[in-house]
Amino acid sequence: MARDPVLEFTERGIYCPAGGFYVDPWHPVDRALITHGHADHARPGHSRYLSTTGAAPILRQRLGDIMLETVSYGARLRIGDALVSFHPAGHVPGSAQIRIEVAGEIWVVSGDYKTVPDGLSEPFEPVRCHSFITESTFGLPVFRWPDPAEVARDLNDWWRDSVAAGRTPVLGAYALGKAQRLLSMLDPGIGPLLTHGAIETATSVLRAQGYSLPPTVAVTPETDPRAHGGALVLAPPSALGSAWMRRFGPVSTGFASGWMMLRGVRRRRAMDRGFVLSDHADWPGLNTAVKESGAEKIFVTHGYTEVFTQWLRSRGLDADIVPTRFTGDEAQVE
Repeated sequence: MARDPVLEFTERGIYCPAGGFYVDPWHPVDRALITHGHADHARPGHSRYLSTTGAAPILRQRLGDIMLETVSYGARLRIGDALVSFHPAGHVPGSAQIRIEVAGEIWVVSGDYKTVPDGLSEPFEPVRCHSFITESTFGLPVFRWPDPAEVARDLNDWWRDSVAAGRTPVLGAYALGKAQRLLSMLDPGIGPLLTHGAIETATSVLRAQGYSLPPTVAVTPETDPRAHGGALVLAPPSALGSAWMRRFGPVSTGFASGWMMLRGVRRRRAMDRGFVLSDHADWPGLNTAVKESGAEKIFVTHGYTEVFTQWLRSRGLDADIVPTRFTGDEAQVE
């Protein structure tokens, strides 16, 4: 007799009947297990939340006074008839895959992840399971990330060259995770690091948790760029090209994203420089995660779902697409 699935895909999100909870639901529910703090996974309105201890501060900062329970990586928690544990996803600090076991059947929800350590986030940990629900944001063979050390050299060279040319380098990046990863790669010996308020807020939260990040200066209405000669400015995508940037005078604009691998995206963004850097798994990383899970069944969520699913099937795996409302923090529309 076939077993009931451990997880169901519903209009509110991914649901566990045995535990009475959802994982990263997109509509308000009673109990939500949250993989990480990006807005498409951690939404307001749930009655109760459960996350890793590391993700909790940013969740509270973004969602306010919520009823939040926390758990350490690897610790097992029984919820109803389900046994739940959180495991490092390597996406951003505090991010997790969620392992759910019911009557010996194990499913894992990946959330967003990358398999290569970045020196800041807790490194990805393969989790063996029967069914694996994986993202596929960059699920095309063209997406193969360069060595981060080379990207760091390019970033710092661009910073120096921009300043030498009399321009302020303004680097665009997502406020949580990517921005702090860039801060850890930039050389503060070149000059000051100025941050947009959204980035400074997330950086302050992570710094208070003990993550090692260089000193930054928050840009406020009173900030005089002339007092910070040679600075690099870190800003979210929404600030690029906005009135906020006018205070810096002549600028050189850059953007850090996995999408910078595609020439057409670089051209549409009209940036002076594009840097290929992602907090999601590339094509080899996605394949490695699937293989190391040992899963018999693969469910593919947001991203290049059709291509990745067909590829997995061609390799003899049982794979299907699952529609979700996850958009990925590196959506091309940013």
